[in-house]
Amino acid sequence: MLSVFFIISTSVKSNNYFIGIKTNFAFKSFKMKIILVKPSMGEIIKGYDINEGSMEPLQLAILASLAKDDDEVKLYDDRIENVPFDEKADFVAITVDSFNARRAYEIATEFRKRETIVILGGVHPTLLPDEAEMYADAIVVGDAEPVWNELISDIKSKKLKKRYQAPFGIPQAGLFPRRDIFKGKKYLPFSLVQYSRGCKYNCSFCSVSSFFKNSYQCRSINDVLYEIEKDKLKNILFVDDNLVTEKKNLKILLKELIPMKIHWASQSSIDMVKDLEMLDLMAQSGCVGHLVGFESINVNTLKWFNKSANLKDFNNYKEALQIFCDFGFLTWASFMIGNDFDDLETIEKTVEFAIKSKFTLAFFHVLQPYPATKIYEQFKAEGRLLYDAHWWNHPDFKYNSATFIPKKITPEELANAAVKANKDFYTWSSIGKRMLDTKTNMRNLINFSVYTRFNYILKKTST
Repeated sequence: MLSVFFIISTSVKSNNYFIGIKTNFAFKSFKMKIILVKPSMGEIIKGYDINEGSMEPLQLAILASLAKDDDEVKLYDDRIENVPFDEKADFVAITVDSFNARRAYEIATEFRKRETIVILGGVHPTLLPDEAEMYADAIVVGDAEPVWNELISDIKSKKLKKRYQAPFGIPQAGLFPRRDIFKGKKYLPFSLVQYSRGCKYNCSFCSVSSFFKNSYQCRSINDVLYEIEKDKLKNILFVDDNLVTEKKNLKILLKELIPMKIHWASQSSIDMVKDLEMLDLMAQSGCVGHLVGFESINVNTLKWFNKSANLKDFNNYKEALQIFCDFGFLTWASFMIGNDFDDLETIEKTVEFAIKSKFTLAFFHVLQPYPATKIYEQFKAEGRLLYDAHWWNHPDFKYNSATFIPKKITPEELANAAVKANKDFYTWSSIGKRMLDTKTNMRNLINFSVYTRFNYILKKTST
């Protein structure tokens, strides 16, 4: 999943708003300098260059919006630039996911060597707070907004606590990203926007489910519309874990987007095809396509993953894909390989299915047992975890390598199969075959432009 952030959300209780509204904390009036850091994934197995085509770190732009007007805020994105460890700041805030935890801890350690206060937050510190505390002066567990002013006040009064526990709540209530911190950085040419957070499903491999405990909260529709209008956004990626979780309010949002003449894409579950009214509103409101977690073409794997959205009525995806084509949506398909039913032959068949389906893009990820997920606990109980069970912090871990012992192939075979799968999907022959779909990839100039640009980028990253 695109995932989940520093984490940004806010409780709407009492007077805990942060945009021009009174707060519960009295600040000393002096200017602060704040550095925000997006870590890279560190080492990557040969065959990938995933930092090519990086997206804006929206979570850090939202944190930047919590700063006072006279505070200086700087963003350093470790994926595309060097982090200046010697630069002076009142504190550094780093967003941490499991796959970049080791690099995040390295960055934190370098700043702390220079006696700069380091704050860690995000999915990984929330799931493993005791570990994260070893590398930080303070951590944020849960959403950042409800505790951010308290944390700043404590830094100013030199009473910083080790841990700030925040409740989950409505995302970004009255809060809008500071996109000026992206200026001059070479991100992909679309803007990230958040409408909702969380997911009602409980997939066994998903850290989002573990983090949010199957909760789901929608942002104010008026706030979303205001943000799009205020920042003059025209090409948008909704970063929701599953945009279509709550359809009633989503339809209201879609109707409001129609006159705004934008183009947008999202992450959505495949069961959205059951609601044709919603799909029609998507098309009218400028939807270009969706990132869909297909995960597998094997029904036994889907049951093992507890991928219930894919199991309902769609044993072979044929009907769902036909509906997608009828509405002209581009499909970015995500597959999780290395499950207990996979061998080299089934992985090859998955790639063949993706090419035959003429998906605009496809991603073949090695199954990762993220901490606190059901699959992690299963592999741990079975003694199948590599790197002393803490793969995210092990010096030998590389992104998209196998961190467990698969049932039917070796870890090395799985890692190599992932590289091969992505290379095979982005051969010139495959790109040419998939392009020739007049219902989707060649439906209009916008679709064709998206298709050619991103296939070119991903061909570069997978060779």
